[in-house]
Amino acid sequence: MNAEEQLEILTRGVVDLHVKEELLARLKTGKPLKVKAGFDPTRPDLHLGHTVLMQKMRQFQELGHEVIFVVGDFTAQIGDPTGRSATRPVLTRAEIEEGARTYAEQAFKILDRETTRLVYNGTWLDQMSFADVVRLAGKYTLARMMERDDFKTRWAENRSISIHELLYPLAQGYDSVALECDIELGGTDQLFNLLVARDLMREHGQKPQIVMTTPILEGLNAREENGRIVGDKMSKSLDNYVGIAEAPDMQLGKLMSISDALMWRYYTLLSAQTSATIAERKAACESGAMNPRDAKLLLAKEIVARYHSSADADEAERKWLAQFSKREVPEDLPEVELRAEGTGVQLAKALADAGLVPSNSEGRRRIKAGAVTVDGEKVCDEVAELKKGARYVVKAGKRAWAAITVR
Repeated sequence: MNAEEQLEILTRGVVDLHVKEELLARLKTGKPLKVKAGFDPTRPDLHLGHTVLMQKMRQFQELGHEVIFVVGDFTAQIGDPTGRSATRPVLTRAEIEEGARTYAEQAFKILDRETTRLVYNGTWLDQMSFADVVRLAGKYTLARMMERDDFKTRWAENRSISIHELLYPLAQGYDSVALECDIELGGTDQLFNLLVARDLMREHGQKPQIVMTTPILEGLNAREENGRIVGDKMSKSLDNYVGIAEAPDMQLGKLMSISDALMWRYYTLLSAQTSATIAERKAACESGAMNPRDAKLLLAKEIVARYHSSADADEAERKWLAQFSKREVPEDLPEVELRAEGTGVQLAKALADAGLVPSNSEGRRRIKAGAVTVDGEKVCDEVAELKKGARYVVKAGKRAWAAITVR
């Protein structure tokens, strides 16, 4: 492809681009570009929100450019203050190492293993002396740092900002200096940090990187209000995510729980279908020629097949239809995640914790009365248990439903 054709593909779906003319000029040189994106392993698994950015990385790979996946094992110790209203808790080294291990493994569900350069930013940041950090801090002003919305808000509301949080954008920016990147990718919430890197590269006598941001994917419980999708971004800490390493039926079940309006946002950001195909499906749903549930099922199967296999997607569909269509399970089934106590969770307690009954004793009463079903089967044993590592469709009474996942 020529530079203009590459530019059209690479900028599709991009929100911020600094600077388009620079990107085109570098593409015209015909040299492979160094493209970097960083991920702090604050949680042990990647989810679909991460993949919006990683799909863009894959596009660069397919066009012959060098992709660098930066695992932020050092920056995770600081904690990215982006969007935070309070200082992040400090992670243990063991937590960071476990997250780094799974990130590195799961990245290759999307990226090409043979052409991805996997690096850890502790490689260079751990080697910096205190004098090095002081010199780095001297290349940026406090006034510029306080232009960040989250810092500005916390300062105005008299909430604390720790000094180490001010160092985070500098540490992330120095990654680009160490790697001499041409391009850095990030979510829209990372724009400030990415632009700091441009300034630091200039201060170190390097050509500033091009900055590209991709949209933030909303979580499973986001809804439409006044024609807009509103809700928190997908996050494991908010339990509104789909993990790319989760079981096929769990992935499909979670995706089938999203609202019809959110489905089209997910189509836009996650599907490999063409814009024309997506538009056709949306028009068919709006005209009544297609059931939105069927469009949602096509999207869910596409994603399950991507991270598992087509056979897994077909089997997950079969299970879902058996649970939902034949037993009239509601499509907007709430998803609940519970922590196991030993081998699982007592069913009566699970009913109460999921909000299906007001108390454990009421849960036991309904079980004894035969008013509780698990995956369509009636359960009458008051001490029945939901085993760890599975997802259950639970009904307590006539209208109290939930999908309960036991971790």
